[in-house]
Amino acid sequence: MDGAGLRVPDTLDEARAGFWIAVDKPLGWTSFDVVAKVRNALKRRYGTRIKIGHAGTLDPLATGMLVLAVGRKTKEIESVMAGAKAYVATVKWGAVTASFDAETPEVPTGKPLPLLNESTVAELTAAFTGEVMQVPPQYSAVKIDGARAYDLARTGRVAELQSRPVQIDALEFRPLDAQHCELTVHCGKGTYIRSLAHDLGQHLGCGAYLTALRRTSVVPFAAMHTVDEVLAAIQSS
Repeated sequence: MDGAGLRVPDTLDEARAGFWIAVDKPLGWTSFDVVAKVRNALKRRYGTRIKIGHAGTLDPLATGMLVLAVGRKTKEIESVMAGAKAYVATVKWGAVTASFDAETPEVPTGKPLPLLNESTVAELTAAFTGEVMQVPPQYSAVKIDGARAYDLARTGRVAELQSRPVQIDALEFRPLDAQHCELTVHCGKGTYIRSLAHDLGQHLGCGAYLTALRRTSVVPFAAMHTVDEVLAAIQSS
């Protein structure tokens, strides 16, 4: 059935054969919250539980495209996770946080704020595009000896996280005011935009963290639907 431009299979066999749903994840929801909501709706529609998963976690403070795989499409999640992604972020200069975003308290650095002129943008673009070595945030889902890094961080423990290569294809900077900049990022699998913001601040010597993040695209998906639109499409008969 069609609802809000989204086709949901009519029969259980078709659903089990697999399909994709690109959801616009709301602010404050975990990726699992979205999966659970859609899983329950699918169970009510088809009368039985159907396998479902997501390709690429979004933090609760991030919004935007979260790709869900249903049925046998769950076997193809890795291929979608490997696809190119785009984000729009708001970066605050002159302060840092432990989580590299607004989840934890801000600590001002007291350092001079950057002037994002043509020269500075060119310097940052040269330093942070192509293959870049990046350390994941302490508040991340990376596993350390079987435990998530964010669980360790929330108990005051510091995880030994290793740097790893990520691909950043393009950066665009748009100053918003003296302390804030809109950052557009085109990147590959495994890139932490929070770490990128932190590293930009370290490079400039002033410190920085994310105040907002939105994933705008995941190749090859062209459109996303709100949770309400997805639920309406699933409930249609």
